[in-house]
Amino acid sequence: MMLRTRKLTICLLLIIAFISFGTSVYAGGENDKTLSPYFFIDGGDPSVDNFPLKSTNVVVNISGVIADVTVIQRYTNNGTRPINARYIFPASTRAAVHGMVMKIGEKVIVAKIKERQTARKEFNQAKKQGKSASLLKQQRPNVFSMNVANIMPEDTIDIELHYTELLIPTDGTYEFVYPTVVGPRYSSQLETEAPEMDQWVNNPYLKEDMELGTKFQIGVYISTGLTLQEVVCPSHETDIIWPTQSIAQILLNESEKFGGNRDFILKYRLAGQKIEAGLMLYAGEDENFFLLMVQPPERVAVEEIPPREYIFVVDVSGSMHGFPLNTAKKLLQNLISGLRPTDKFNVILFAGVSQLLAPESLPATQKNIRRAIRVIDRQQGGGGTELYRALKKSLFLPRDEKYSRTVLIVTDGYISAEKKVFHLIQKNLYRTNFFSFGIGSGVNRYLIEGMAKAGLGEPFVVTKPQEARRMADKFQEYVQTPVLTHVAVKYNGFETFDIEPPAIPDLFARRPVIVFGKWRGKLKGTIELLGEGGQGQYIRTFRVADTTPNQMNHVLRYLWARTRIGRLADFSAKKDNSENKAQITSLGLTYNLLTAYTSFIAVNEVVRNPGGDNRDVKQPLPLPKGVSNLAVGGSYSQVPEPEMYVMLAILAIILALIFCYRTFAQTHKGSKGHHHVRGIYE
Repeated sequence: MMLRTRKLTICLLLIIAFISFGTSVYAGGENDKTLSPYFFIDGGDPSVDNFPLKSTNVVVNISGVIADVTVIQRYTNNGTRPINARYIFPASTRAAVHGMVMKIGEKVIVAKIKERQTARKEFNQAKKQGKSASLLKQQRPNVFSMNVANIMPEDTIDIELHYTELLIPTDGTYEFVYPTVVGPRYSSQLETEAPEMDQWVNNPYLKEDMELGTKFQIGVYISTGLTLQEVVCPSHETDIIWPTQSIAQILLNESEKFGGNRDFILKYRLAGQKIEAGLMLYAGEDENFFLLMVQPPERVAVEEIPPREYIFVVDVSGSMHGFPLNTAKKLLQNLISGLRPTDKFNVILFAGVSQLLAPESLPATQKNIRRAIRVIDRQQGGGGTELYRALKKSLFLPRDEKYSRTVLIVTDGYISAEKKVFHLIQKNLYRTNFFSFGIGSGVNRYLIEGMAKAGLGEPFVVTKPQEARRMADKFQEYVQTPVLTHVAVKYNGFETFDIEPPAIPDLFARRPVIVFGKWRGKLKGTIELLGEGGQGQYIRTFRVADTTPNQMNHVLRYLWARTRIGRLADFSAKKDNSENKAQITSLGLTYNLLTAYTSFIAVNEVVRNPGGDNRDVKQPLPLPKGVSNLAVGGSYSQVPEPEMYVMLAILAIILALIFCYRTFAQTHKGSKGHHHVRGIYE
């Protein structure tokens, strides 16, 4: 009897607990939502226009190696209620956004650059006062948000953005990319607790079968001054017009009705595999800027390759077990076996601790190569991931200054101290080359791509076994062809300062040297690129007086500032560096640039909505092409319907009743029969 009473008490307590859980899920569901994206659901209010962004028109002018881009976003309110629109859109990480204009009918308002929080307060005040206003913010280096307040019924508001970026060739091919859509992102942060800079993640998406409500058009005009060998657009159907052999105009084909669901990619090559190299100058009212680009030969004779030292820093932690580690073993065996007898090498295997093959690098003899392969082949994968310590160890190894030292990092990147690694690479770039190779189905691309950016190289990532051989061969070819070591730029009689980047790595066959800076004084003297090659010292000289400053090069001031901002933002070792924040803010305000801490704001001072009756609308985004509904539908944290919480509460109660029924059935089975249990529930 006491046993039955105890079990009955337990079951009643469980029922109460499950009911409390279910009701708390319902009551607290709205407060506990994370920032996950969700599918757009029409609220059924015909007075509200849920798709205020009607079109995006992009005009691109490429002159030499500089792309000048104008983006026109047209917002129209076809509803009967005033609305406030928010639109999330992507951008190139190299884009220097330096201007914004808002047009309402015949009225044109030029946006001002202001400190981020100041701009946000002014926008919210204008919105509250019933004024039309627009606010452009950077949420990530490649994600922007546009807010437009008080779009009145039948209004048409055009927002013009202006940005510039430098096109850097790879393998002799120039590539211009215009990103069109931000894919769904997920966050474990609660919506009510997330900082303002992360709120953009909470955005509606259209399902795969829904048509885009926004038209997308893009036109590109290329003028190189040299014969164009090839122009291709692998992402979209296009029409290409050739006014001359050095000029091409690229337009979207009429069949591209839904071209705004994938990145627009344009590639072109110059005749004879030439690369536009040389000196560009701009003379401004307050400051003068220059850009130097030098491209090495595409192919290098063996005798021209200087002596090399390779240090392989290989992740053998637990997460590398299986396909990643097996691929890493094959990659290292191929790389080490391909070394010349005049080369040196060493291996650092790291997990929680590091294992060094030899106290100093070994000559690449067959005996030493076999020894290294045996050590690598014994690895099974296990332990933590201490990349930073392993990298520091590689930098403190004894070195011979006659050799070009290259550190090759092979990892899946599962670490949290990425910025410390970036900072370490940047700080040592003047004496060591760094290359990253990511392996695994879930590689930490932020780390892999960040290491490549810090090392001024190209990231390599393998996500599937069938990709391993091709990417490994490409990686091997890329890292084994240094053209110049001890690269330096000297300025003789030409007064320069504020040089970016502050250090230059060794010159490789597929990577041009690019240097930004400021100059003052007379245009005289020379700029020399120096280095050590396989056949002795290399010098290339540019006479400054041979180059005339061009007002068309005014964008150099933006590109220089964007380069410095990128270095300050990406490669600081500290998570919260107030000094860097102050410098970035100052650069943004001085050079009229959008940054993480500066925003563009435009306000029409006419009060157009005095009643303040308006509705906030988040412009739904299309899923990127090839991405299924599961990218959004797989999230359980963002369910907008209250009915779902009611269902969860009912399910919790049913589970409690089933549990109690089975408990009593097992207790009384055989002694008093099931009729007693039935009686309890009856």
